[in-house]
Amino acid sequence: MRLGCALKAVVALVVVLPGASSRCTVVGAGVLRPVPLCRRGSLPVMRQQQQEEKAQFTTADKRGVVTPTNSVAVESPTTADGSFSYVEWAKEYPFANNIGIATAKTAAADLLAQLVIAQVPLGELDYSRLLLFASFGALYLGGFQYLYQVQIFKRLFDVDAFTQQPWADKLQDGPGLRALAAQTALDLTVLTLIYLPTFYVFKAAVFGGGDGGFDPSAVVSAGLSKYSENFSKDELDLLRVWLPADLVCFSVPLYLRLPVRHVVSFVWTAYLSFARGGH
Repeated sequence: MRLGCALKAVVALVVVLPGASSRCTVVGAGVLRPVPLCRRGSLPVMRQQQQEEKAQFTTADKRGVVTPTNSVAVESPTTADGSFSYVEWAKEYPFANNIGIATAKTAAADLLAQLVIAQVPLGELDYSRLLLFASFGALYLGGFQYLYQVQIFKRLFDVDAFTQQPWADKLQDGPGLRALAAQTALDLTVLTLIYLPTFYVFKAAVFGGGDGGFDPSAVVSAGLSKYSENFSKDELDLLRVWLPADLVCFSVPLYLRLPVRHVVSFVWTAYLSFARGGH
């Protein structure tokens, strides 16, 4: 009799098994039906779903910009503590970085050649010559050089695979070394057939290509004439400087290619300004 009463009392209760995902309720005489539940200690089902939906988004910053957590976030040119990082900025904006460096570098190299090497008084500074180098640096070295040395070379050669390796591995990478030699030869060809003539045409345009006002044909003719006149000396100097420099420039990571090149180019431009920059 006591056993029967105890069984009825147990059946009348809602049975919840510890850690289970369901509970049992009484439906009829001795019939139990499972009712779904969350695991013990977790949020109810509705609240858990809402929280999962909210967790798909995270606030990118305090200005209210929302970025999905499963998307690829654009790197900000700042460090973890919020301070500006030039390296991150250069990676994110390589074209603008290159134009800025090229313009400042060529102008500074001309100033060095005029004020320090040639010892021209500041009051007699040749601003036309300064304009020549600044504009040449922005348009040719900043724009065109970035186009062919980064964008075109990246399509012609597998530059990323080679440049991202440690130096010891680069020396053992046969295909990468052949690509390095091909890039160097192609760049020296561009320097000879495009860079030098363009510089002399720029010089003729800034200083005046002929009498009677600006005449494009006279500018080009005067520039190419100077290019031919100085070719032997310029080409020898170009090979002395840029053959070893290119081997280094085309070996570093891609985002550092032109900044490293500009370091060498500063010295080269100062020489070119001193030797060929005058009227």
